[in-house]
Formats: sequence, structure tokens, C-alpha cells
Amino acid sequence: MKKTILAAFLTLSGFYGIAQSDSGFGIKGGLNYSANGDYFESVGDAARNPDRNIGYHLGVFGKIGASKVYLRPELVYTKTKSDYDGADFDMSKLDVPVLLGINVVGPLHVFAGPAFQYILDTEFDGITIDDVENDFSVGMNIGAGVSLGKLGIDLRYERGFNDNEASFINTNITNVGPSRIDTRPDQLILSLSLML
Repeated sequence: MKKTILAAFLTLSGFYGIAQSDSGFGIKGGLNYSANGDYFESVGDAARNPDRNIGYHLGVFGKIGASKVYLRPELVYTKTKSDYDGADFDMSKLDVPVLLGINVVGPLHVFAGPAFQYILDTEFDGITIDDVENDFSVGMNIGAGVSLGKLGIDLRYERGFNDNEASFINTNITNVGPSRIDTRPDQLILSLSLML
């Protein structure tokens, strides 16, 4: 009986080791294209001024799971730049996407999951904005990628769920009320990752 239990334990341990063979952690970085308002209008603006809404991100990630389905939590510092009627809105934030992925065929995989963000700093055309409605918000990431050994490339779309506005008052014009900017993430993210 002891030999049977030991054999079963060793067999299950072997299966567990195989299932976890794709697990690990790594680093990632890439470019973000932030949009505001209608996405198709933003694409037209990007064609005229391709560098206007480009930002970047750097971070770390973990990968947990078998060869078919995996969980990928990430911690990412993101710097975005958006255009509001010719004025620049810059934002720095920490993003924590928690993605559930499926390996489709060969190196191709798709993923989706919630993305939690914490806003670190915002600035609108040189004016620092202190009054962001919610520093913490929740969104959704959905995308696809290709894994080439330890190297990975993915493209994802991120959209914030809850309304989140930043308010500011231009002190140069005293008769104008406060202005508001929608700070919800609405962006395409291109990432390069490396498993360590």
C-alpha cells in the first residue's frame, strides 16, 4: 500500500512539474498609443501627427500555469501622453493587469483580464493637476501575442470601466470655471517581453 501511495505521489509530482514548466517571471517594456474620445478620430490624428499620443511602459510579470491555459499578473509603470484640442495631457501611473491566457496554436496566444491602475501624477499643458476624482480605477485588457522561446511580443487594447475625471482651474483666466479631462485609459499597447 505504501509503495502504491509513493508511486502515485511521484507520478502526480511529475505531472505537476510538467504543468508548471512554462511558469516563470520576466521583464517587459514597449509603446502605448493613448486616445481620447472617438477612437477613429484619434487614428486620423495619429496619421497627421504620429508622435503626439505616444507613451511608454516598463515592468515585470509572472506567468503561472500549464502549456494551454495560464495566468499572467503584471506590475507596470506607464507614462502616457494624450491630445485634447491641441493641448497635451501627460499621466504617470502604475498598472496591475491580471490576465488569463490561452495558447491557441503554435506560438500564438490570446488573453484578457482586469487591469487595476493607480495614478501617480497628471499634468495638462504645464499645469499640474492635483484633483483627480479617483486615483485608483479598474479597466480591461484584451489582446494577442506571439511567444518565440523566452521572447514575447503582444498587442493589447486597454479601456477603463469607471468614469474618472481630473479637474483644474486655469489661474490665468479668472472668469472661466473649472475644466475637466477624462482620465480613463483608452489605449493600444505594444509590448516586448523577456522571460528570465
